[in-house]
Amino acid sequence: MCFLCDLKTTPTSVPARGPWQARRAFLLAGAAAAALPAAAQVDVGKASSMRKLVPADQIEKAGNQQFVQTVQEAKQKNALLPANHPQTQRLHAIAKRIIPFTAAWNPRAKDWRWEVALINSDQINAFCLPGGKIAFYTGILSQLKLSDDEAAMIMGHEMAHALREHARERLAKSSATNLGLRLGAELLGLGDLGAAAADLSAQLLTLKFSREDESEADLVGLELAARAAFQPQASVSLWQKMAAANKGGDPAFLSTHPSGPNRIKELQANVPKVMGLYEKARRG
Repeated sequence: MCFLCDLKTTPTSVPARGPWQARRAFLLAGAAAAALPAAAQVDVGKASSMRKLVPADQIEKAGNQQFVQTVQEAKQKNALLPANHPQTQRLHAIAKRIIPFTAAWNPRAKDWRWEVALINSDQINAFCLPGGKIAFYTGILSQLKLSDDEAAMIMGHEMAHALREHARERLAKSSATNLGLRLGAELLGLGDLGAAAADLSAQLLTLKFSREDESEADLVGLELAARAAFQPQASVSLWQKMAAANKGGDPAFLSTHPSGPNRIKELQANVPKVMGLYEKARRG
């Protein structure tokens, strides 16, 4: 079973909650987001209408299927770290701060069953699947020696991919698999939706987003993290670490999230756009 972060702070004298109690608290975190104003601080334009070829509920179902499979495989290898592990608790605390701001970017997020899993692996990798399914690998935390602010930038970035439905758009535009057309046909009562959803699930972890998707996720993730009182400048130091790690090997994260000097320059230019949000969150 995956481990979910807890919306409420658990006193040290109270026994740690089980995963199902944590699940309820995480759902409360999503509900809290619904009460926030919908206005966003940064402008990334409208999402492509092409994504509508793939029904949102089906891409989210596929995300859940892939997440369950990933977690089960980790458990079989004794690589899924428990909810009371310090690094798991650290990620839960970061997610708990960011989640209330997600519905401003996608109203569906208030109903997502947000989940966070930490997998013991040397991989420098992390992802957030459609529907709010987040996984980090210990390698990205330990090898890059991430601060909480830097880890929040990764989480915010990955959440942004899910919130802006980049996977849904990529798959809809894919002419190689024609999955978008198959799912669109299902809306008319045609095709095998179950098989199509399985195909979607198998592709979600290998999708390569466009440069526009990456820039958008950088900016939206930066805003999410700033609203949660994480230091925006950490986005720059994070990608500087990524660039350094790329010279020493081939991090899995960079296979779908390429790094480079232009990305760092864009982040440096975007930091001032959200500093007001960060300062306000810090004061609050």
